[in-house]
Amino acid sequence: MWVLKCSVAFLLLIIGTCSGVPRDGYGPGKQDWGFVEVRKGAHMFWWLYYTTADVDQYTDRPLLIWLQGGPGASSMYGNFEELGPLTLEGEYRNHTWVRNYNVLFIDNPVGTGFSYVENSTLLTKTNAEIADDLLTFTKEFYRLNPEFKYTPLHIYAESYGGKMAPEFAYVLNKAITNEEIDIKLESVGIVAPWVSPIDSVLSWGEFLLNMGFVDTKGYRKIQAAAIETEHILNEGKYLEATWQWGKTENVILEQTLGIDFYNVLFAQDFLSTQFRLTMFAKDMKQATLDSAIRLASEDRDQMLQDLMRGPVASALELPPESLFGSQAGNVFGSMAEDFMKPAIHIIELLLNSTSLDVIVITGQLDLIVATPGNVAWMEKVQWSGRNQYLQAPRDGVGPQGMLEGYQKSFGNLYMYWALRAGHMVPADNPVFMDYILEKHASYP
Repeated sequence: MWVLKCSVAFLLLIIGTCSGVPRDGYGPGKQDWGFVEVRKGAHMFWWLYYTTADVDQYTDRPLLIWLQGGPGASSMYGNFEELGPLTLEGEYRNHTWVRNYNVLFIDNPVGTGFSYVENSTLLTKTNAEIADDLLTFTKEFYRLNPEFKYTPLHIYAESYGGKMAPEFAYVLNKAITNEEIDIKLESVGIVAPWVSPIDSVLSWGEFLLNMGFVDTKGYRKIQAAAIETEHILNEGKYLEATWQWGKTENVILEQTLGIDFYNVLFAQDFLSTQFRLTMFAKDMKQATLDSAIRLASEDRDQMLQDLMRGPVASALELPPESLFGSQAGNVFGSMAEDFMKPAIHIIELLLNSTSLDVIVITGQLDLIVATPGNVAWMEKVQWSGRNQYLQAPRDGVGPQGMLEGYQKSFGNLYMYWALRAGHMVPADNPVFMDYILEKHASYP
Protein backbone atom coordinates (compact mmCIF):
# COMPACT_ATOMS: atom_id res chain seq x y z
CA MET A 1 0.00 0.00 0.00
CA TRP A 2 0.97 3.63 -0.26
CA VAL A 3 1.17 6.16 2.53
CA LEU A 4 -0.03 9.29 0.78
CA LYS A 5 1.80 12.47 1.63
CA CYS A 6 -0.72 14.95 0.19
CA SER A 7 -4.34 15.08 1.15
CA VAL A 8 -5.61 17.77 -1.19
CA ALA A 9 -7.22 15.88 -4.06
CA PHE A 10 -7.56 19.02 -6.10
CA LEU A 11 -3.76 19.54 -5.96
CA LEU A 12 -3.20 15.97 -7.06
CA LEU A 13 -5.38 16.51 -10.09
CA ILE A 14 -3.28 19.50 -11.08
CA ILE A 15 0.22 18.07 -10.68
CA GLY A 16 -0.51 14.35 -11.05
CA THR A 17 1.52 13.35 -7.99
CA CYS A 18 2.44 14.58 -4.53
CA SER A 19 5.86 16.02 -3.81
CA GLY A 20 7.66 16.01 -0.48
CA VAL A 21 5.83 17.84 2.25
CA PRO A 22 7.76 18.37 5.50
CA ARG A 23 5.55 17.46 8.45
CA ASP A 24 5.62 16.56 12.09
CA GLY A 25 6.39 12.93 12.83
CA TYR A 26 8.04 11.37 15.84
CA GLY A 27 10.65 13.51 17.57
CA PRO A 28 12.03 16.94 16.71
CA GLY A 29 12.25 18.58 13.31
CA LYS A 30 10.34 18.18 10.10
CA GLN A 31 10.10 14.74 8.57
CA ASP A 32 8.42 12.70 5.87
CA TRP A 33 7.91 8.99 5.41
CA GLY A 34 6.12 6.38 3.39
CA PHE A 35 6.31 3.14 1.45
CA VAL A 36 7.42 2.40 -2.09
CA GLU A 37 6.14 -0.74 -3.76
CA VAL A 38 9.41 -1.79 -5.41
CA ARG A 39 7.79 -4.90 -6.85
CA LYS A 40 4.16 -5.94 -6.71
CA GLY A 41 3.58 -7.02 -3.11
CA ALA A 42 7.02 -5.85 -1.89
CA HIS A 43 6.87 -2.63 0.14
CA MET A 44 9.94 -0.64 1.20
CA PHE A 45 9.66 1.82 4.12
CA TRP A 46 11.54 5.11 4.18
CA TRP A 47 11.79 7.89 6.74
CA LEU A 48 13.31 11.25 5.80
CA TYR A 49 14.55 13.75 8.36
CA TYR A 50 14.93 17.25 6.95
CA THR A 51 18.02 19.00 8.29
CA THR A 52 17.62 21.26 11.30
CA ALA A 53 20.45 23.49 10.04
CA ASP A 54 19.70 27.20 9.66
CA VAL A 55 19.26 27.24 5.88
CA ASP A 56 16.95 29.00 3.46
CA GLN A 57 15.93 25.69 1.93
CA TYR A 58 16.42 22.11 3.08
CA THR A 59 17.96 21.29 -0.26
CA ASP A 60 20.87 23.63 0.50
CA ARG A 61 22.35 20.70 2.43
CA PRO A 62 23.27 17.26 1.02
CA LEU A 63 21.00 14.23 1.27
CA LEU A 64 22.50 11.20 3.04
CA ILE A 65 20.99 7.71 2.75
CA TRP A 66 21.53 5.27 5.65
CA LEU A 67 21.29 1.48 5.24
CA GLN A 68 21.72 -1.04 8.08
CA GLY A 69 23.07 -4.58 8.10
CA GLY A 70 21.97 -8.09 8.96
CA PRO A 71 20.57 -8.65 6.39
CA GLY A 72 17.32 -8.12 8.28
CA ALA A 73 18.46 -5.44 10.74
CA SER A 74 16.39 -2.27 10.53
CA SER A 75 17.79 1.18 9.73
CA MET A 76 15.82 2.29 12.79
CA TYR A 77 18.76 0.96 14.78
CA GLY A 78 21.00 3.49 13.08
CA ASN A 79 18.32 6.12 13.61
CA PHE A 80 17.83 5.67 17.35
CA GLU A 81 21.16 4.16 18.43
CA GLU A 82 23.70 5.92 16.23
CA LEU A 83 22.90 9.08 14.30
CA GLY A 84 19.25 10.17 14.36
CA PRO A 85 17.97 13.16 16.35
CA LEU A 86 16.75 11.08 19.32
CA THR A 87 18.31 8.28 21.35
CA LEU A 88 16.44 5.12 22.20
CA GLU A 89 15.66 6.70 25.58
CA GLY A 90 14.08 9.74 23.89
CA GLU A 91 16.94 12.13 24.65
CA TYR A 92 18.36 14.60 22.12
CA ARG A 93 21.54 13.39 20.41
CA ASN A 94 24.27 16.04 20.22
CA HIS A 95 26.02 14.47 17.25
CA THR A 96 22.99 13.71 15.10
CA TRP A 97 23.65 13.85 11.36
CA VAL A 98 20.38 15.73 10.96
CA ARG A 99 22.11 18.74 12.48
CA ASN A 100 23.90 19.34 9.16
CA TYR A 101 22.27 17.03 6.61
CA ASN A 102 19.00 15.67 5.31
CA VAL A 103 19.03 12.00 6.31
CA LEU A 104 16.99 9.26 4.64
CA PHE A 105 16.65 5.97 6.52
CA ILE A 106 15.58 2.99 4.40
CA ASP A 107 14.44 -0.34 5.83
CA ASN A 108 16.11 -2.66 3.35
CA PRO A 109 15.91 -5.40 2.04
CA VAL A 110 12.12 -5.70 1.85
CA GLY A 111 10.89 -7.53 4.94
CA THR A 112 13.26 -5.58 7.19
CA GLY A 113 11.97 -3.30 9.96
CA PHE A 114 8.76 -1.64 8.77
CA SER A 115 9.27 -2.85 5.20
CA TYR A 116 7.23 -5.92 4.36
CA VAL A 117 6.28 -8.40 1.68
CA GLU A 118 2.82 -9.82 1.09
CA ASN A 119 4.32 -13.21 0.31
CA SER A 120 7.63 -14.67 1.48
CA THR A 121 8.52 -15.60 -2.10
CA LEU A 122 9.04 -11.87 -2.71
CA LEU A 123 12.01 -11.67 -0.34
CA THR A 124 15.36 -11.02 -2.02
CA LYS A 125 17.90 -13.82 -2.35
CA THR A 126 20.94 -11.98 -3.73
CA ASN A 127 22.82 -8.73 -3.39
CA ALA A 128 21.96 -7.92 -7.01
CA GLU A 129 18.23 -8.22 -6.28
CA ILE A 130 18.65 -5.87 -3.31
CA ALA A 131 20.39 -3.32 -5.54
CA ASP A 132 17.62 -3.53 -8.13
CA ASP A 133 14.96 -2.91 -5.45
CA LEU A 134 16.91 0.07 -4.12
CA LEU A 135 17.21 1.49 -7.62
CA THR A 136 13.44 1.20 -8.09
CA PHE A 137 12.94 2.81 -4.70
CA THR A 138 15.27 5.71 -5.54
CA LYS A 139 13.52 6.49 -8.81
CA GLU A 140 10.18 6.66 -7.02
CA PHE A 141 11.56 8.65 -4.09
CA TYR A 142 12.88 11.32 -6.43
CA ARG A 143 9.62 11.33 -8.36
CA LEU A 144 7.86 12.13 -5.08
CA ASN A 145 10.62 14.49 -3.92
CA PRO A 146 11.89 16.27 -7.06
CA GLU A 147 13.20 19.16 -4.98
CA PHE A 148 16.26 16.99 -4.12
CA LYS A 149 17.16 16.47 -7.79
CA TYR A 150 20.15 18.84 -7.70
CA THR A 151 21.12 18.13 -4.09
CA PRO A 152 24.34 16.09 -3.66
CA LEU A 153 23.52 12.51 -2.65
CA HIS A 154 25.77 10.32 -0.50
CA ILE A 155 25.05 6.69 0.41
CA TYR A 156 26.23 5.44 3.81
CA ALA A 157 25.77 1.95 5.17
CA GLU A 158 27.00 -0.29 7.96
CA SER A 159 27.95 -3.95 8.36
CA TYR A 160 26.05 -6.07 5.80
CA GLY A 161 24.81 -2.74 4.48
CA GLY A 162 28.45 -2.23 3.53
CA LYS A 163 28.02 -5.12 1.10
CA MET A 164 24.69 -3.86 -0.23
CA ALA A 165 25.55 -0.18 -0.65
CA PRO A 166 28.38 -0.52 -3.20
CA GLU A 167 26.24 -2.54 -5.61
CA PHE A 168 23.35 -0.11 -5.07
CA ALA A 169 25.70 2.81 -5.80
CA TYR A 170 27.01 1.06 -8.92
CA VAL A 171 23.59 0.37 -10.47
CA LEU A 172 22.36 3.84 -9.48
CA ASN A 173 25.38 5.48 -11.08
CA LYS A 174 24.80 3.38 -14.20
CA ALA A 175 21.17 4.51 -14.28
CA ILE A 176 22.33 8.13 -14.02
CA THR A 177 24.77 7.62 -16.89
CA ASN A 178 22.00 6.04 -18.97
CA GLU A 179 19.75 9.02 -18.20
CA GLU A 180 17.17 6.85 -16.44
CA ILE A 181 17.33 9.21 -13.46
CA ASP A 182 18.78 12.71 -13.12
CA ILE A 183 20.36 13.16 -9.67
CA LYS A 184 23.78 14.01 -8.17
CA LEU A 185 25.28 10.88 -6.61
CA GLU A 186 28.75 11.72 -5.28
CA SER A 187 29.96 9.03 -2.86
CA VAL A 188 29.36 5.74 -1.09
CA GLY A 189 30.64 5.28 2.45
CA ILE A 190 30.70 1.87 4.12
CA VAL A 191 31.19 1.47 7.87
CA ALA A 192 32.49 -1.88 9.20
CA PRO A 193 31.67 -3.36 5.79
CA TRP A 194 30.96 -7.06 5.25
CA VAL A 195 32.59 -6.82 1.79
CA SER A 196 34.82 -9.88 2.08
CA PRO A 197 33.28 -12.11 4.76
CA ILE A 198 36.04 -14.71 4.77
CA ASP A 199 38.74 -12.10 5.35
CA SER A 200 36.80 -11.00 8.41
CA VAL A 201 36.39 -14.55 9.70
CA LEU A 202 40.06 -15.39 9.18
CA SER A 203 41.10 -12.30 11.15
CA TRP A 204 39.18 -13.20 14.31
CA GLY A 205 41.58 -15.62 15.98
CA GLU A 206 44.74 -13.54 15.71
CA PHE A 207 42.86 -10.36 16.64
CA LEU A 208 41.55 -11.97 19.85
CA LEU A 209 44.93 -13.49 20.66
CA ASN A 210 46.72 -10.16 20.27
CA MET A 211 44.06 -8.36 22.34
CA GLY A 212 44.45 -10.88 25.15
CA PHE A 213 40.99 -12.42 24.98
CA VAL A 214 42.19 -15.96 24.24
CA ASP A 215 45.32 -18.03 24.80
CA THR A 216 47.14 -20.03 22.13
CA LYS A 217 44.83 -23.00 22.63
CA GLY A 218 41.76 -20.83 22.16
CA TYR A 219 43.31 -19.17 19.11
CA ARG A 220 43.89 -22.56 17.48
CA LYS A 221 40.29 -23.62 18.04
CA ILE A 222 38.97 -20.39 16.52
CA GLN A 223 41.40 -20.58 13.63
CA ALA A 224 40.44 -24.18 12.90
CA ALA A 225 36.76 -23.22 12.68
CA ALA A 226 37.62 -20.23 10.49
CA ILE A 227 39.74 -22.31 8.12
CA GLU A 228 36.92 -24.84 7.85
CA THR A 229 34.62 -21.93 6.87
CA GLU A 230 37.11 -20.94 4.16
CA HIS A 231 37.37 -24.52 2.92
CA ILE A 232 33.59 -24.87 2.59
CA LEU A 233 33.33 -21.47 0.89
CA ASN A 234 36.05 -22.36 -1.62
CA GLU A 235 34.07 -25.46 -2.55
CA GLY A 236 31.16 -23.20 -3.51
CA LYS A 237 28.94 -24.48 -0.68
CA TYR A 238 27.73 -21.00 0.19
CA LEU A 239 24.78 -21.90 2.40
CA GLU A 240 26.86 -24.39 4.37
CA ALA A 241 29.56 -21.72 4.73
CA THR A 242 27.02 -19.42 6.38
CA TRP A 243 26.16 -22.03 8.99
CA GLN A 244 29.86 -22.73 9.53
CA TRP A 245 30.30 -18.97 10.09
CA GLY A 246 27.75 -19.32 12.89
CA LYS A 247 29.67 -22.26 14.35
CA THR A 248 32.86 -20.19 14.33
CA GLU A 249 31.09 -17.43 16.25
CA ASN A 250 30.00 -20.03 18.76
CA VAL A 251 33.61 -21.15 19.26
CA ILE A 252 34.52 -17.53 19.98
CA LEU A 253 31.71 -17.24 22.53
CA GLU A 254 33.00 -20.37 24.26
CA GLN A 255 36.64 -19.30 24.27
CA THR A 256 36.07 -15.69 25.34
CA LEU A 257 33.11 -16.38 27.65
CA GLY A 258 30.89 -14.05 25.70
CA ILE A 259 32.82 -11.24 24.06
CA ASP A 260 30.75 -8.48 22.42
CA PHE A 261 31.24 -8.92 18.67
CA TYR A 262 30.49 -5.25 18.01
CA ASN A 263 32.85 -3.72 20.56
CA VAL A 264 35.29 -5.97 22.37
CA LEU A 265 35.51 -3.61 25.36
CA PHE A 266 31.80 -3.73 26.15
CA ALA A 267 31.01 -5.69 29.28
CA GLN A 268 28.97 -8.85 28.81
CA ASP A 269 26.41 -10.42 31.10
CA PHE A 270 27.66 -13.89 31.99
CA LEU A 271 24.18 -15.41 32.24
CA SER A 272 23.29 -14.02 28.82
CA THR A 273 26.40 -15.67 27.41
CA GLN A 274 25.42 -19.03 28.85
CA PHE A 275 21.96 -18.66 27.32
CA ARG A 276 23.40 -17.92 23.86
CA LEU A 277 25.71 -20.92 24.09
CA THR A 278 22.74 -23.08 25.01
CA MET A 279 20.80 -21.74 22.02
CA PHE A 280 23.68 -22.57 19.65
CA ALA A 281 23.79 -26.09 21.07
CA LYS A 282 20.02 -26.58 20.64
CA ASP A 283 19.50 -25.02 17.21
CA MET A 284 22.64 -23.78 15.49
CA LYS A 285 20.86 -22.41 12.42
CA GLN A 286 18.30 -20.44 14.42
CA ALA A 287 21.01 -19.13 16.72
CA THR A 288 23.06 -18.05 13.70
CA LEU A 289 20.05 -16.22 12.30
CA ASP A 290 19.40 -14.49 15.61
CA SER A 291 23.05 -13.48 15.88
CA ALA A 292 23.07 -11.92 12.41
CA ILE A 293 20.17 -9.54 13.08
CA ARG A 294 21.01 -8.81 16.72
CA LEU A 295 22.85 -5.49 16.97
CA ALA A 296 22.70 -4.77 20.69
CA SER A 297 21.89 -6.47 23.97
CA GLU A 298 18.61 -8.32 24.07
CA ASP A 299 17.23 -5.60 26.36
CA ARG A 300 18.05 -2.81 23.90
CA ASP A 301 16.80 -4.78 20.93
CA GLN A 302 13.54 -5.24 22.82
CA MET A 303 13.45 -1.53 23.66
CA LEU A 304 13.82 -0.69 19.97
CA GLN A 305 11.06 -3.09 18.97
CA ASP A 306 8.72 -1.76 21.65
CA LEU A 307 9.37 1.82 20.59
CA MET A 308 8.83 1.08 16.91
CA ARG A 309 5.70 -1.02 17.38
CA GLY A 310 4.22 1.42 19.89
CA PRO A 311 4.87 5.20 19.85
CA VAL A 312 6.57 5.40 16.44
CA ALA A 313 4.05 3.27 14.52
CA SER A 314 1.26 5.26 16.17
CA ALA A 315 2.79 8.68 15.45
CA LEU A 316 3.48 7.80 11.80
CA GLU A 317 0.11 6.05 11.43
CA LEU A 318 1.71 2.98 9.88
CA PRO A 319 -0.46 0.10 8.65
CA PRO A 320 -0.70 -3.10 10.73
CA GLU A 321 0.79 -5.22 7.94
CA SER A 322 4.11 -3.37 8.42
CA LEU A 323 4.55 -4.74 11.96
CA PHE A 324 8.13 -3.84 12.84
CA GLY A 325 10.62 -6.69 12.68
CA SER A 326 8.05 -9.41 12.09
CA GLN A 327 9.77 -10.65 8.90
CA ALA A 328 13.41 -10.04 9.87
CA GLY A 329 14.26 -13.70 10.41
CA ASN A 330 12.82 -14.62 7.04
CA VAL A 331 14.97 -11.93 5.42
CA PHE A 332 18.19 -13.47 6.68
CA GLY A 333 17.00 -16.97 5.85
CA SER A 334 16.27 -15.92 2.29
CA MET A 335 19.71 -14.29 1.96
CA ALA A 336 21.67 -17.02 3.77
CA GLU A 337 23.18 -18.50 0.60
CA ASP A 338 24.44 -15.08 -0.50
CA PHE A 339 25.69 -14.08 2.96
CA MET A 340 29.28 -15.34 2.72
CA LYS A 341 29.87 -14.40 -0.93
CA PRO A 342 32.44 -11.61 -1.39
CA ALA A 343 31.64 -8.29 -3.04
CA ILE A 344 35.20 -7.13 -3.77
CA HIS A 345 34.41 -7.14 -7.50
CA ILE A 346 31.78 -4.44 -6.94
CA ILE A 347 34.36 -2.21 -5.24
CA GLU A 348 36.60 -2.78 -8.27
CA LEU A 349 33.78 -1.76 -10.62
CA LEU A 350 33.19 1.43 -8.64
CA LEU A 351 36.88 2.37 -8.65
CA ASN A 352 37.56 1.46 -12.27
CA SER A 353 34.41 2.76 -13.96
CA THR A 354 33.01 5.61 -11.84
CA SER A 355 34.22 8.85 -10.29
CA LEU A 356 32.38 8.23 -7.01
CA ASP A 357 34.31 8.54 -3.77
CA VAL A 358 34.54 5.07 -2.21
CA ILE A 359 34.94 5.47 1.55
CA VAL A 360 35.80 2.57 3.87
CA ILE A 361 35.55 3.11 7.64
CA THR A 362 36.71 0.57 10.20
CA GLY A 363 36.55 0.59 14.00
CA GLN A 364 39.55 -0.33 16.14
CA LEU A 365 37.45 -2.33 18.64
CA ASP A 366 35.18 -4.11 16.17
CA LEU A 367 35.40 -7.90 16.09
CA ILE A 368 32.66 -9.02 13.72
CA VAL A 369 34.22 -7.00 10.86
CA ALA A 370 37.66 -6.58 12.40
CA THR A 371 40.08 -4.00 11.03
CA PRO A 372 42.76 -6.58 9.99
CA GLY A 373 40.18 -8.23 7.72
CA ASN A 374 39.27 -4.91 6.12
CA VAL A 375 42.93 -4.11 5.51
CA ALA A 376 43.40 -7.54 3.93
CA TRP A 377 40.60 -7.32 1.38
CA MET A 378 41.34 -3.69 0.49
CA GLU A 379 44.87 -4.66 -0.48
CA LYS A 380 43.42 -7.28 -2.85
CA VAL A 381 41.29 -4.83 -4.83
CA GLN A 382 42.42 -4.66 -8.44
CA TRP A 383 42.14 -1.14 -9.83
CA SER A 384 44.24 1.38 -11.69
CA GLY A 385 45.40 3.13 -8.52
CA ARG A 386 46.21 0.00 -6.51
CA ASN A 387 49.98 0.42 -6.29
CA GLN A 388 49.72 4.12 -5.47
CA TYR A 389 47.17 3.39 -2.75
CA LEU A 390 49.39 0.73 -1.19
CA GLN A 391 52.32 3.16 -1.11
CA ALA A 392 50.29 6.15 0.07
CA PRO A 393 51.10 7.59 3.52
CA ARG A 394 48.76 7.01 6.45
CA ASP A 395 48.05 10.26 8.29
CA GLY A 396 46.61 10.97 11.71
CA VAL A 397 43.29 12.77 12.15
CA GLY A 398 42.72 15.07 15.11
CA PRO A 399 40.15 17.76 14.22
CA GLN A 400 39.78 18.88 17.85
CA GLY A 401 43.33 18.25 19.04
CA MET A 402 42.96 14.63 20.15
CA LEU A 403 43.98 11.81 17.81
CA GLU A 404 40.71 10.28 16.58
CA GLY A 405 42.01 7.95 13.91
CA TYR A 406 44.00 7.56 10.72
CA GLN A 407 43.37 8.08 7.03
CA LYS A 408 44.88 6.82 3.80
CA SER A 409 43.79 7.50 0.23
CA PHE A 410 44.63 7.63 -3.42
CA GLY A 411 42.34 8.71 -6.23
CA ASN A 412 38.76 8.09 -5.20
CA LEU A 413 39.50 5.36 -2.63
CA TYR A 414 39.63 6.41 1.02
CA MET A 415 40.17 4.34 4.15
CA TYR A 416 39.64 5.57 7.70
CA TRP A 417 40.70 3.80 10.91
CA ALA A 418 38.51 4.99 13.83
CA LEU A 419 40.10 4.86 17.28
CA ARG A 420 38.02 4.09 20.40
CA ALA A 421 35.27 2.75 18.16
CA GLY A 422 33.74 -0.62 17.50
CA HIS A 423 31.29 -1.67 14.81
CA MET A 424 29.06 1.40 15.25
CA VAL A 425 31.55 4.17 14.48
CA PRO A 426 28.95 6.98 14.24
CA ALA A 427 27.94 6.29 17.85
CA ASP A 428 31.34 5.33 19.28
CA ASN A 429 33.44 8.12 17.76
CA PRO A 430 31.11 10.84 16.42
CA VAL A 431 33.94 13.40 16.22
CA PHE A 432 35.81 11.24 13.71
CA MET A 433 32.62 10.47 11.82
CA ASP A 434 31.82 14.18 11.58
CA TYR A 435 35.28 14.76 10.13
CA ILE A 436 34.62 12.16 7.42
CA LEU A 437 31.21 13.61 6.57
CA GLU A 438 32.55 17.15 6.39
CA LYS A 439 35.30 16.01 4.03
CA HIS A 440 33.12 14.02 1.61
CA ALA A 441 29.66 15.58 1.97
CA SER A 442 30.74 19.19 2.21
CA TYR A 443 28.34 22.09 1.79
CA PRO A 444 28.66 25.90 1.42
